[in-house]
Amino acid sequence: MRRPTRQRSSSLALACVALALPCTAAAQAYQCRVPASVPQPRAESGKAVRAPIDGYTLAISWSPEYCRGKERNPADHLQCAGSMGQFGFVVHGLWPEGSRGAPQYCAPVAAPPASVIRRQLCRTPTVALIAHEWTKHGSCIARRPETYFKIANIISDSLRYPAMERLAREGQRAPDTLTAGSLRKALATANPGRPAASFGLLLSRSGWLKEVKVCLDRRFRPRRCPARQYGPSDSAPLKIWRGL
Repeated sequence: MRRPTRQRSSSLALACVALALPCTAAAQAYQCRVPASVPQPRAESGKAVRAPIDGYTLAISWSPEYCRGKERNPADHLQCAGSMGQFGFVVHGLWPEGSRGAPQYCAPVAAPPASVIRRQLCRTPTVALIAHEWTKHGSCIARRPETYFKIANIISDSLRYPAMERLAREGQRAPDTLTAGSLRKALATANPGRPAASFGLLLSRSGWLKEVKVCLDRRFRPRRCPARQYGPSDSAPLKIWRGL
């Protein structure tokens, strides 16, 4: 089986060219105060899956829904307790995709250093998740965690979001008007050049928004989401938790 190409700093340049956008400051952190010290995660290992990469998925999680009921959970205190800040969409991770299976754990790597974790915390406010994403997915994309997270952040920072609180309130007033399709349309309107079909959605069993999946081709340009990333049909009812 052919190994996927682990891209070096050239991947970052490619992402910049493909998006035609510069790096900006942060994801959708309403406020963010990185703590003075962060724990050092353990190195992680898993079963290697090596396959050709034919695209990517940038997964961005809706933090208010994730944090519902987790405000006092020690494992989620940075993201959910409010001591570090308040978050809207946060970066879950950048995942390589392949028609023969999604590559993962492509090479044994050390956990990211504290300097990388600190720079990423305002976008991905969970130390364990930062380490997991680098080990499982980043090891198939880049040789260094700095490069992997730079690529993910260039893409995430290029995104613009609709007024999520307004959509949530409208959905509460008229539940039949908010659907998966209307959110995809709102995302496409906020991001000219990204069609509605390039946004996949992950909902809870009861229809609450959990995650948006931004589907990309091998050159990091928008592509129609495959069925497994697309999620519910456009007509599916949708609810958005505002965290109140």
